Amino acid sequence: MSTPRVPATAANDVALENLIEVRGLLSQFGEHVIHRDLDLDVKRGEILGVVGGSGTGKTVLLNSIIGLKEPEGGTVRIFGHDRGDLTEAQAADIERRTGVLFQQGALFSSLTVLENVSAPMVEHTRLPSDTIRELAEMKIAMVGLKPESHHQKPAELSGGMKKRVGLARALSLDPELIFLDEPTAGLDPIGAAAFDELIRKLSDDLGLTVFMITHDLDSLYAICDKVAVLADKRVIEKATVQELETSDHPWIKEYFLGPRGRAATKAA
Repeated sequence: MSTPRVPATAANDVALENLIEVRGLLSQFGEHVIHRDLDLDVKRGEILGVVGGSGTGKTVLLNSIIGLKEPEGGTVRIFGHDRGDLTEAQAADIERRTGVLFQQGALFSSLTVLENVSAPMVEHTRLPSDTIRELAEMKIAMVGLKPESHHQKPAELSGGMKKRVGLARALSLDPELIFLDEPTAGLDPIGAAAFDELIRKLSDDLGLTVFMITHDLDSLYAICDKVAVLADKRVIEKATVQELETSDHPWIKEYFLGPRGRAATKAA
């Protein structure tokens, strides 16, 4: 099991800027309200885990932040820019400064590993093809994949390899901020622990800010600085896992102090 990540101190928290600021978010589908008056900050350099029960809108929140869903109310600011009032140039800049790993990898099935990882550079840069290839090979190596994978298609990859390719593609443009949607879902415990270690190492080495939706308690204890808990249509707490263990909220108590939570605490 990974050594638990040491959280940022309160003093450091004050000094760090917010890369993401969500204020008064309203999300709904028809009459069904998912979020109401949701507030959340994500600080530079932070690894934030986002948890919540089924239907609490974790992926809806992620999509609202990255621009795949237009909020029904409230504001979402990223890198200081209001999502609802972006110029074309600002939107392109945000896209270059962020990377996303979707739950199933969302790889292009007709492209090879090398082509998948190269795709953001082809779209957003004017680099020579040889340079793009070299950079893509570097990103693939960075996530622990061997050169033999370069010419494989997604259908030829294991679930863990697909996630690593998706992560390499998310890192293609050297982003400051990455979003991970259930990165260890479907992985065996050894594979999940290795992926956690990879995320932590990349965050430390590259100075990344990480927004991670997860159900994996081991991940929360091993690599997250803070955890944001979605319940009652909003973020009810953002704190370290150790602080959440003392919460009186029924869902938090069940999640962190139930049998799985106790096992994760002992393992950490």
